[in-house]
Amino acid sequence: MPAGGEKKTACVTGGNGYIASALIKMLLEKGYAVKTTVRNPDDVKKNSHLKELQALAPLEVIGADLDEEGSFDDAVAGCDYAFLVAAPVNLHAKDPEQELIEPAVRGTLNVLRSCVKAGTVKRVVLTSSAAAVSSRPLQGDGHVLDESSWSDVEYLRAHKSGPWAYPVSKVLLEKVASKFAEEHGISLVIVCPVVTVGAAPARNIHTSVPTSLSLLSGDESSFRMLRGIEMATGCVPMVHVADLCRAELFVAEEAAAAGRYICCAVNTTIAEIARVLGDKYPQYPVKTNLLSGGELLEKPRVCLSSAKLVREGFEYEYKTLDEVYDDVVEYGKELGILPN
Repeated sequence: MPAGGEKKTACVTGGNGYIASALIKMLLEKGYAVKTTVRNPDDVKKNSHLKELQALAPLEVIGADLDEEGSFDDAVAGCDYAFLVAAPVNLHAKDPEQELIEPAVRGTLNVLRSCVKAGTVKRVVLTSSAAAVSSRPLQGDGHVLDESSWSDVEYLRAHKSGPWAYPVSKVLLEKVASKFAEEHGISLVIVCPVVTVGAAPARNIHTSVPTSLSLLSGDESSFRMLRGIEMATGCVPMVHVADLCRAELFVAEEAAAAGRYICCAVNTTIAEIARVLGDKYPQYPVKTNLLSGGELLEKPRVCLSSAKLVREGFEYEYKTLDEVYDDVVEYGKELGILPN
């Protein structure tokens, strides 16, 4: 039962997403009543995991669209907490400004307006991304990035390399959300997760899970994403999805929580991931052909620091790379990313 004894209600946007599905499950297990939003409640394939979660505890599934103002009013009405997890992830948009950046900002404001109307929401937790922290040119090694670090929007817009619009969208939506929250008296906390791995209820996954398993699956496009993260960030920062969900709940319930929080358990490299996976899963040989061509880091050039979160009382359960990869291979088999 949530702190305080009485049953609390939480809204989680984007219920058919990977992180949102894990967060919904955790909230239900902790005694929350949960309302979640999906674009199309009738899409059986995308929402089947929500049906399974409804068997656990009260879970209401509501249709809402980030592009439609007012469509989140019903979802946040009567809620104590709102977790904003839904966001466009259109990395291959032809016009990123129109198709990714503007919808991300507009969608965040739509949900926040609904929170103001509701009048019951004590705390809004916005899930941003470490991409809003780490996408910037850095000279040399040994950098430690904390919550005061921002990705360089001007640099990203000028160079337009890789999926540049994604970090831009995250920086802009964080800043717009913070300004709106201040103007409207909303208690807003922002979580910036790194590459998130581990099992979740959702079965329709196109995110960090295939990327994290690419050395075992041999999927070249997923491995390119992993290499892109290492090149852009100066390391591969990782967290287990269960720890991320626990961190989101921690900053929601902790009255003193404020501002941004980086959620990162391990700063590693592709070379180290290959070694750990090779030892841990000999039945899936590491696809060493992916490691040739182009330089890989031997040790991280950059460290994303979670010191603020830990200082305020949060403790990671999955602290080593070996632990972070705990259940993701089993999950990868369930999803068909890896052979059984």
